[in-house]
Amino acid sequence: MTRLWDRGEPVDAAVLRLTAGRDPELDLQLVPWDCLASAAHARMLERIGVLAATECRALESELVELAAEARAGTFTIAIEDEDGHTAIEQRLVERLGAAGRKIHTGRSRNDQVLAALRLWGRDRILLQLERLADVLDLLVELAAEQRETTMPGYSHTRQAMPTTMGHVLGAWGEGLLDGAPWLREAFAHLNRSPLGSASGFGVPLGIDRGEVARLLGFDSVQHNTLAVQNDRGKSEYLALAAAASVGTDLGRLAADLIMWSSDEVGFVRLRAAITTGSSLMPQKRNPDLLELIRAGAARLRSRPAEVGGLYGGLGGGYHRDLQLTKQPFLEGMQELCDLLAGTAVALRGLEVDAERCLAALLPSTGATDALFSRVAAGEPFRDAYRKAAGVASAAAEPELASPEAWRARSGDGAPGDRALLALLERRHEVRAWVSERRQHLAAATAWFADRDRPRTGNPRRYNPSDAEPRA
Repeated sequence: MTRLWDRGEPVDAAVLRLTAGRDPELDLQLVPWDCLASAAHARMLERIGVLAATECRALESELVELAAEARAGTFTIAIEDEDGHTAIEQRLVERLGAAGRKIHTGRSRNDQVLAALRLWGRDRILLQLERLADVLDLLVELAAEQRETTMPGYSHTRQAMPTTMGHVLGAWGEGLLDGAPWLREAFAHLNRSPLGSASGFGVPLGIDRGEVARLLGFDSVQHNTLAVQNDRGKSEYLALAAAASVGTDLGRLAADLIMWSSDEVGFVRLRAAITTGSSLMPQKRNPDLLELIRAGAARLRSRPAEVGGLYGGLGGGYHRDLQLTKQPFLEGMQELCDLLAGTAVALRGLEVDAERCLAALLPSTGATDALFSRVAAGEPFRDAYRKAAGVASAAAEPELASPEAWRARSGDGAPGDRALLALLERRHEVRAWVSERRQHLAAATAWFADRDRPRTGNPRRYNPSDAEPRA
């Protein structure tokens, strides 16, 4: 056996190369998840009488071994196999004969790849959230340390008003925290079982879609079998859009750190371990890590656009175009994990030069605070504005407000708010949610590692006239 759809006709090598694409390489990441989903499918087939108990146990044992090989990097997929699904089934047939030939009963490669992508994707989102929480912890620590470090606040890349390093870092923290519910929403969308939809129109077999969903820890079954196939590309788009939102904030934070660490500005100093030298100029230390985070965020923003372009113009049902959504999804979701890990490395041990921050502050940035001092004394705002503007343009520095006038701006979320960083304590909720989800999924899928665990429920014999039950 080679390809799952092979009926003995020869296939042109150029056609095979194009249709297989990068799947033999990309599917190596999905093999452990495909094995898990296949084992759940096998248990369901045993329950309805398609597989004998001995066949099911043999399949599970082999699938566990295959998953372990894939994680160890010793499982291979040949281009002749076309994809991971075929490579797995080929192995099962070689080792188990008839049982291996039965495993595909009641399913299509369409819902098989959807299941593997969703299982992989939900695990990747949990990793993203864990690494997001790591970055938030570091930002909160830095922001608290620099709570009263005066520095210029910028708009239009020009000095605007005095603020603090804690205020600025806290702003990036809140922006990143906003990404957590986006990622959780993407998780919820992925965490619905597609198995049993087959090619989109179900199968004339009494399969139990709900049982398979339970075995895999899915929250629910995605109901309409055609809607499952229509969702290919849409789920990837949603998850990548959430990832790109977080990645964009990381890229913008990296841009600030690049500017702040420049020779002329010097607000912060980067550890030598995260910089690189020049092959020509011996004095230089370059912020390559931060520049690649900035560039990686830009590339990540292109991923949902690529997926949207691929699936957005298609009609309903499966189309082979959708195979090409796999690469941007797998690569893009991993890219956010890498960007978060890199940002944590950059923030860990970051040094802030409070003297340079204060020395950079232009006296004219006190004009707005001086304006409001006049307003507080009873002057109409517009009159006070003109007077403050005149003082600032005349560079009458003594009449401008103190560089630490930010302390008077003590309203909710302003630099002088003593509870400025309180909202960021919600980062603990992110960790708690991830921990709860990981525990749930580990418990739901523990049977895959514990293959001798007794089955539940009474097996029933398969009758070809059985209608597929409602989920």
